[in-house]
Amino acid sequence: MSGHDDVTLQLAKKEQKEHLGPEMASLLNDMTNRDIIVAASPLDSSPPETPGYTTLKSKTVHFIRHGQGFHNLLADSYRSEGKTWTQYTNHPSNPYVKPEITDAPLTHKGRLQATSLQPLTSTLPVDLVVVSPQNRATHTALLAFSHLLPSPPFSSPPSVPFVAHESVREETGVHVCDKRRSVTLARSEFPYVDYSLIESDEDPMFTEEGRETKGQIGERIYDFIMWLKDREEGNVAVASHSGWLMTLFNGVVICGEELKPWFMTGELRSVKIEWRIKN
Repeated sequence: MSGHDDVTLQLAKKEQKEHLGPEMASLLNDMTNRDIIVAASPLDSSPPETPGYTTLKSKTVHFIRHGQGFHNLLADSYRSEGKTWTQYTNHPSNPYVKPEITDAPLTHKGRLQATSLQPLTSTLPVDLVVVSPQNRATHTALLAFSHLLPSPPFSSPPSVPFVAHESVREETGVHVCDKRRSVTLARSEFPYVDYSLIESDEDPMFTEEGRETKGQIGERIYDFIMWLKDREEGNVAVASHSGWLMTLFNGVVICGEELKPWFMTGELRSVKIEWRIKN
């Protein structure tokens, strides 16, 4: 968590704690008793053993949390001023429900965080880049992996597919920063991204009435990981969000403690993923 100020670090600790609890434990119990389970580890170690299961396939996946978005900046500002709020409520005190940060884009700091990954990402073998269709995550991936994009005059396609996937978006509901813009607008801003997997032009998932449960987001993460299993690419980058990544490593995959902490903005973790089937 180095490179972040105390306000940002304290807010990260608070939000990490809010995500952990009985719902997350119940989700992990469900996921670890399925016919196909998923295990993960850093690249320099092996995923935890799971007796009674046989490995089907493995891949290297580089998970990235988007750079700082305007909603992150606003929340940090509130906290530095001593303001408090209750998460997932439509109350004026909650910075995440302000309409000005709908589908929050990257701040200048967020763009710098994304571009600062380029010396690392340029050394990684990557065959596919999967992005959340939300602005900040898509933009982060395009900046971090800009070496895979065509050079001016931009007449050729990217050297690898950049694919938007609805199941990679942030846990949604109530907080308008987690409501995505239309695919029509996204395509106009990010023409190198393939949006063909997204069925609805407008956001079909967001509601002001309530937040996704851990079971709901866990199910779509599992569905995405199963989709990834069936792809031919062996080296993949995935640009997503803090809540999504927290649920992935604490509620969906079996992994050691080193992968469980909160992702900070602009953080990348390279992971070995193994799919295992019950004997």
